[in-house]
Amino acid sequence: MIWTLEPVRWLMVATLGLLYALLCWRAYLPGRRKRQQARLARAAAQAAGASGWIVAHASQTGNAELLAQQTAATLQLAGIATQVLELAELDAATLQQAERALFIVSTYGEGDAPDAAAGFVARVMSALPAATADPAPASSAGVAAALERLHYAVLALGDTSYRQYCGFGRAIDVWLQQRAAQPLFARIEVDRMAPAALAAWRQQLSHLAGTSDAPDWSAPAFEAWQLARRVCVNPGSAGAPLYHLELVPQQGALPLWESGDLVQIAAPAAPEQPREYSIASIPADGSLHLLVRLHSHADGSHGVASGWLTQQAQAGQAIALRVRAHRRFRLEDNHALPLILIGNGSGIAGLRAHLKARALAGQTRNWLLFGERNAAFDGQYGAELAHWQAQGVLQQLDLVYSRDQAERRYVQHVLAEQAQRLRDWVHDGAAIYVCGSLEGMAAGVHAALLAALGAEILEQLQAAGRYRRDVY
Repeated sequence: MIWTLEPVRWLMVATLGLLYALLCWRAYLPGRRKRQQARLARAAAQAAGASGWIVAHASQTGNAELLAQQTAATLQLAGIATQVLELAELDAATLQQAERALFIVSTYGEGDAPDAAAGFVARVMSALPAATADPAPASSAGVAAALERLHYAVLALGDTSYRQYCGFGRAIDVWLQQRAAQPLFARIEVDRMAPAALAAWRQQLSHLAGTSDAPDWSAPAFEAWQLARRVCVNPGSAGAPLYHLELVPQQGALPLWESGDLVQIAAPAAPEQPREYSIASIPADGSLHLLVRLHSHADGSHGVASGWLTQQAQAGQAIALRVRAHRRFRLEDNHALPLILIGNGSGIAGLRAHLKARALAGQTRNWLLFGERNAAFDGQYGAELAHWQAQGVLQQLDLVYSRDQAERRYVQHVLAEQAQRLRDWVHDGAAIYVCGSLEGMAAGVHAALLAALGAEILEQLQAAGRYRRDVY
């Protein structure tokens, strides 16, 4: 009897080992694919640097990436070899070999680099020394005039409502000049995708390419949608009113989008300055959901877009809207990984869409940490979260209410307390998504992640697309 059981036992052990290996391989594949793509991008960039142009972009919500693709298409139409890549994929050696490079970069928060540029800032901007009057010996680690071969231009995307307008674009420009790179033309700054500034960039490209032909740069047209439902979800809150909106097209079928995507809405009072909002639903819901906080100015007036959407727009009235892909906050290769979702306030919108997508796909390894002011008034989507927890879609739910105790308590505090759980989830392959306010929450969460995981692991997660943020 013992002899007959032994082969069975070994077969069971071998089978379990194989299953475990397959699970580990599945968790490893997304990062491996990202690394392969980065290596290919660097190789192509090195080839382009010698004979063509590099178009490098750093985007937080996708605008800079789209403009980089349109820029490359214009150059390629003129027969110019061009390589498009994320700024984080551009290394120092490639940049030193390049002769022409165009930088299209957005600014995140108050003058900071977007998440997509973190690797470039850490590995390249700090590595290449500034040009000096006394050139260093060729054998030394630093080389004076490190980028003297490079001719470049910068398109800086920003928002004048922030104090450090186009801060990162300006920093890139100064950094390049200090390393003896030569500007092809003066830096062009763009306030909220202003058409006139983008037209100036296209004109400069036409001069460089020696052609007036250019592909269509126009953004997708706005379509007419209408309000199907609107409800205030936080009556009595100490914070500004927060409204759940449900929208449907006035004509035609509901378009497709992915969780993590955005909408742009053109309010009648300022149609040239569309506002962006995270989509809080998935197409399977049958309508497009938004969570909009009413913004009020010091004089009592309301924000142009938030006032229009929450106070003025009537049922059946046309609302100019277009859906925009937000690649950096989509699930993409993370769709089968465990997810750690962190946010506060209206940031629950983007996280809710991810949870809906996960529930539909049967993916249950989800952990949500969400913060608001008071449990009695700020429990938006609370019933839905409780249902997901009961159904096993949410394996871990931490709701944090800052004003329900004497000492203020925020999501970053719970994250720090749960540091070991965080490390365990990351070790198991989890991806981290953060959505909500830039000031306070995002910085506090980032600091808690650094303390729990360390800078090296956090940078690896970011490079592999397993640490993504949509903060504002």
